[in-house]
Amino acid sequence: MIDFHYETDFSLIDNTKYIDWINRIIASEEHLTGDINYIFCDDSYLLNINQQYLNHDTYTDIITFDYTDGKVISSDIYISVERVKENAVDFKVDFDVEMLRVMAHGLLHLAGYKDKSTEEAALMRSKEEEKIKLFHVEH
Repeated sequence: MIDFHYETDFSLIDNTKYIDWINRIIASEEHLTGDINYIFCDDSYLLNINQQYLNHDTYTDIITFDYTDGKVISSDIYISVERVKENAVDFKVDFDVEMLRVMAHGLLHLAGYKDKSTEEAALMRSKEEEKIKLFHVEH
């Protein structure tokens, strides 16, 4: 089950379209959908989680708690809407596209992709672009 929670005034326009897209991403990586919660929040909310659970004192756009069991992807995915807005400006992309990128990024980590090395980061970017394109595919 995929669910969306809002700790800010932001909300997705059409939950069904996003749920279908998330399911397509997971299926395209040969995984199954478990329980996935997206929690949209602000910088301070996510900073608190970063400090409390990861001992990091930095702002970030996403924190993914991985509960995946084998091929069944399950997670709590926290996204700072403030950080996504700022990144969209910095990267000169539309906010909606940057939000899709971040949402896909969390799923890709859960599917086993990393982004620490230059090679891993390049593959991650390529996969993000591939998954963003899936959003516009209607089934």
